[in-house]
Amino acid sequence: MTTPELSLRYRRYIDVLNRQDWDSLGEYVADDVVHNGRALGVAGYRAMLAQDYRDIPDLHFAIERMVCEPPHVAARLRFHCTPVGRFLGLDVNGRTVDFTENVFYAWRDGRIAEVWSVIDKAAIEAQLR
Repeated sequence: MTTPELSLRYRRYIDVLNRQDWDSLGEYVADDVVHNGRALGVAGYRAMLAQDYRDIPDLHFAIERMVCEPPHVAARLRFHCTPVGRFLGLDVNGRTVDFTENVFYAWRDGRIAEVWSVIDKAAIEAQLR
């Protein structure tokens, strides 16, 4: 896949997440996807994302920065959302918070095969003080 093709494919994947189009997720995520070292498979990955939306009903993935170097994508995602209870072990309980996620993806055959993700928990903690 070329850089422009991968960039467009990644943007389409983010659109699938924002629309919660779980039926289309398998078009972008490999059957044997691994997230932060855990083999989830596409079903486990879908379940993880669906739980994220239950915990954060107004969740929206916004690409702040993206670098594509096939077969990899690196992105900084920005979130402005309202978790309903505990989030990352923090009592957010309906407060609106802003934070980022730095995430790296390895793509294989046009689908995400591996994800490494780190959320800026310190930014949330600072807002809750």
